Amino acid sequence: MAHKQHFSVPILPLDNHPGGAVVCTEPQPQLYLLTFSSPPDNRLTHHFVDAMLSALDTIEGRFSPGVVITTSAVAKFYSNGLDLGLVGVMDGFFEKHLYKLLARFLSYPMPTIALINGHAFAGGMMLAMHHDYRVFSGSKGFLCVNEIDFGAPLPIALANIYQAKAHPSVVRETVLEGRRWTAEAAVEARLIDSAEGWEGVAKLVKERSLVKKAESGVYRVLKQVLYREQLALLTDKGDATGSAGEWMTAEAEKRASTQAKAAKL
Repeated sequence: MAHKQHFSVPILPLDNHPGGAVVCTEPQPQLYLLTFSSPPDNRLTHHFVDAMLSALDTIEGRFSPGVVITTSAVAKFYSNGLDLGLVGVMDGFFEKHLYKLLARFLSYPMPTIALINGHAFAGGMMLAMHHDYRVFSGSKGFLCVNEIDFGAPLPIALANIYQAKAHPSVVRETVLEGRRWTAEAAVEARLIDSAEGWEGVAKLVKERSLVKKAESGVYRVLKQVLYREQLALLTDKGDATGSAGEWMTAEAEKRASTQAKAAKL
């Protein structure tokens, strides 16, 4: 598969993250492939987010409408999610960075496809879910939202995407059970559209005439209508119920109150 090279956006290094790049190529006419590499596991730092936003702006501003595909150059991981240590000490990471990237994909004026080449955990799966289509590549890797396993709450703006795009029973298994979805099971659950790698991407584009979908100029508008609730959560501070830390404090207080009541029974 010959790739026409277009541009590269650096991902700046940060603490334990050595940095990397988002590289744009065009393997077929009007198929814009964004390959990101931020070793060791493509954590969604604010530098990663900034590079992806810049790449999306460049494609929209400089190239003919087509299809945007994202994938990882790191063999084992599409993305392992957030760096929770970094997020914990950074003011406004979700609102100032992550939510902007997710909203950008959800309302992008061209069809978007996540070509998931390895594990997509937590924030990595959320990133893929904000694409229009998802295709798995390779023989190994799981899709998983594992906050239930390490005791982290999901902000409303992150949890809602599953309710917007998946069956309620799939949402339950994903969020409340932390199920590790294999490619085969994810296809059956309709979390992903194909497990055939690049051939699956090419087939999806051809069978659904995706290259033509952005030509009329209404693609973004239609997506904004379809996903208006999710976009409102991402862009209008829809997590009005409080921060994740406040939720966990309130949860601890509720447990203590219940224990105190039980002790009097």
